[in-house]
Amino acid sequence: MNRQFKKPEVSKLSPRDREATRARLIKAVGTLLARKGFLALGVNAVAREAGVDKVLIYRYFGGLPELIRAFGQGGDFWPDTEEIMGGGPAAFMALPPADRFVALSKGYARAMRRRPLTLEILAWEMVERNELTVELENIREDAMNRLIAGITPEHNTEPGIHLDIQAISAIMGAAINYLAVRSRHIRTFGGLEKLDQPEGWERLEAAMAQIIRRLFEPGR
Repeated sequence: MNRQFKKPEVSKLSPRDREATRARLIKAVGTLLARKGFLALGVNAVAREAGVDKVLIYRYFGGLPELIRAFGQGGDFWPDTEEIMGGGPAAFMALPPADRFVALSKGYARAMRRRPLTLEILAWEMVERNELTVELENIREDAMNRLIAGITPEHNTEPGIHLDIQAISAIMGAAINYLAVRSRHIRTFGGLEKLDQPEGWERLEAAMAQIIRRLFEPGR
């Protein structure tokens, strides 16, 4: 006797079921992005991966772009400010400017390396671009701008220090992103080995700290 699975009616789902379904759809987005990239991401594919009716994407999120946004705003995809700062904002802001920037760089590098799924998605973004990649890009930009704003104003008033913090942060962030993505599959870059091991990143963190502290010396 053949039995067909009957999907529950949307209106009859309990609040707990709705939240579970939302979570499954968000998780399905990350799984598909890491496995196949943005070009393979569509309403049907996400619904099939989550094992639900595609109408639920529209009911719970409004559409695929909004679902992508919900995925990007989750802490599993992109680290929040507190994680990158390595503690509470008050303790972070109490650090001297150079130490603050060093802590920020290290915290960001470590947070990214804890997110293999995010690194796979970043790799796909380098070869694919559409409205869905822009959604995630905007979320990242907003988060990074908030971080940079926390260390920028003070430097504009310190005598002898004239730094373009935004540009420097972009260079540091781009280097961390690229090396972290690369380390997922290739362990060497520029003669530096063990990019997939803690010791390789300890060298990179030490080098970043050297660069930052030299930049913050008065008169530079």
